[in-house]
Amino acid sequence: MTVIVPVDFEAHLTARSVLPTPRLVIGGQQRATGGAGVFQHVSAATGEIQGEVPLGDAADIDAAVQAARRALPVWRDMKPYARRRLMDRFSDLVEQNIGRFQAISTLENAIPSMNFQHGMLHRCVGWLRYYAGWTDKLEGLVTGLHPGENFEYTVPEPYGVIGHIITWNAPLLSLCMKVPPSLAAGNTVVIKPAEFTPYTSQLFAELALEAGIPEGVINVVPGAVAAGEALVRHPGVDKISFTGGPIGAKAIMRSAADSLKPVIFELGGKSANLVFPDVDLQDTAAYCAVFGVSNSGQGCALPTRILVHEDVYDPFVEIVAATLDNLPTGDPLDPSVFIGPMVNAAAIARVMGFVDNAKAAGSGRLVVGGGRLADGLEKGNFVAPTVFADVDPMSAIAQQEIFGPVLSIIKFRTEDEAVQIANATEYGLSAYIQTNDLNRANRLIRRLDAGTVYVNKATPSNLGASPFGGVGLSGFGREGGRAGLDEFIRIKGVGVSVAT
Repeated sequence: MTVIVPVDFEAHLTARSVLPTPRLVIGGQQRATGGAGVFQHVSAATGEIQGEVPLGDAADIDAAVQAARRALPVWRDMKPYARRRLMDRFSDLVEQNIGRFQAISTLENAIPSMNFQHGMLHRCVGWLRYYAGWTDKLEGLVTGLHPGENFEYTVPEPYGVIGHIITWNAPLLSLCMKVPPSLAAGNTVVIKPAEFTPYTSQLFAELALEAGIPEGVINVVPGAVAAGEALVRHPGVDKISFTGGPIGAKAIMRSAADSLKPVIFELGGKSANLVFPDVDLQDTAAYCAVFGVSNSGQGCALPTRILVHEDVYDPFVEIVAATLDNLPTGDPLDPSVFIGPMVNAAAIARVMGFVDNAKAAGSGRLVVGGGRLADGLEKGNFVAPTVFADVDPMSAIAQQEIFGPVLSIIKFRTEDEAVQIANATEYGLSAYIQTNDLNRANRLIRRLDAGTVYVNKATPSNLGASPFGGVGLSGFGREGGRAGLDEFIRIKGVGVSVAT
C-alpha cells in the first residue's frame, strides 16, 4: 500500500504568505490588472483558491515587447564586463532567495520540497552563473586574410527581443535555462509563464531589477494560449523559445511561419531506460523507480519506459513495486514527501484517462497503483504511483507522454531488441542505459535516437555546460552549453577591401 501523508490544510493556509501578489512586470513596472481578466489559482494539494492572477492580452504583450525594444540598445551596447557584473549579482540574489523560490514552487505547482532540495537548487543557480561567465567572452573569427583580397571576419550579435514561453512543471529551471543565455548574448526578453504558475517568474523579474538589470530587459506577462499566440505573432519579437508539448509547438510553428520567425522547441519525451543483467539489481531497480516518478512524473526527460532484460525481469518488477509502495506520497509541504499531486484537475484527468484505458485494453499487467488517492488527499489532485508490467511496446502507455507517476516495464531478450523497442517512438529527448559493460554502453549510445543519453544512474543534472534538447517530436534546438548560447546569437559576416 502507498505510504500516504495527509494534507495539512492549516499549514497550507499559513504558507500562502510567501506568495507575491500576482502582477504583470512590464518595463520595470508592476501592473495589477491585465486585459484578459483573471485566473483563479487553485492549490493542487488542497483544492482551495490561493489567489487571482491577472492575465495579459495582446495589448499587454505589445506593451511588454515595446518595453523590451526600448531596453535593447541599453543592454546590448553596455560594456560586456558591466553586463557580467549585473548577471553575477542577479545570480547571487537568486541563490540567496532559493528558499523562497522553493516555498513558492511547492504552493504554485506542488513540487515537493524534497524534490526541490535534491535537484533544482544547484541546477538553477548553476545555469545562471555559467551564462554570466559567457557575457564577456563572445568572439568572432577571421575567415579570410589573403594578399590582395578582402579582410573578412565575423561579428556575433544578439537577435534582439526573445519571446520565452516557459513550462509550468519546473518554472525556475525553465527560466534559468532560457533567460541567462539570452541576456549573455545581449538580447532582451518577454516571458510568458503559464497562468497557473506565475509566481516564480514574478519573483525572478523582481530580483533582476534589484540586481540592477535595466528596466525592460526582463518582462513578464502571465497568460493563456491567446497571450502566447500574440507573443509569437508580434513583429517586434525576433525569436521564440518554447518548452511544452508537440501540439503547442505545431501551433507556434504555424504562427511563426508567417514572418519566418526562428524558434527553439524543447518538447516532451517518452524516454527509455535500458536495464541489463550485469548491474546491482536492488540499487538499479530502486533508482529506476524513484527517478521515473520524480515530481509526480511531471518531467519531460524522465525515463518512464523501463526496458529490462529477461534474466532479471521478475525480481526487477518486484523491487520497483516495493520501492514505490514505500515512497511517501501526499502533502508537498511535508519534507518527507517525495510524490505530491498533479498540477491541476486537467492533468489528473489526463493521467487517469491513460491508466483506465490501459486497464480496459489490457495493455499491461497492473502491478501497483492505478487509481486516485484518498485518506486525507481527497481534495487534491493525487494519483497513486502506478506500474504496469508486461507492457505492449506499441500501446498508448508505452508510446505517449503521460506526464504523471506511471511507469511501463517491458521485457527484452537481446540488445538489438532493446534498441528496436527504445527507438520505436516519435519522441527522442533522452535515453538511459544501466550496464557495467562499457563496450555495450558505447555501442548503445550511438544506436539510441535521443538528444542525450545517460549511463549508469547519470541524470540531467549539469550546471549549464552541457547541451540539452531532443529529436523528432521532442523538438529541435539546444539549451545549455555553448550550443545553447549560440541559439541566441546571429553571426554577421564582414568584408573589408584591402585593394590598393
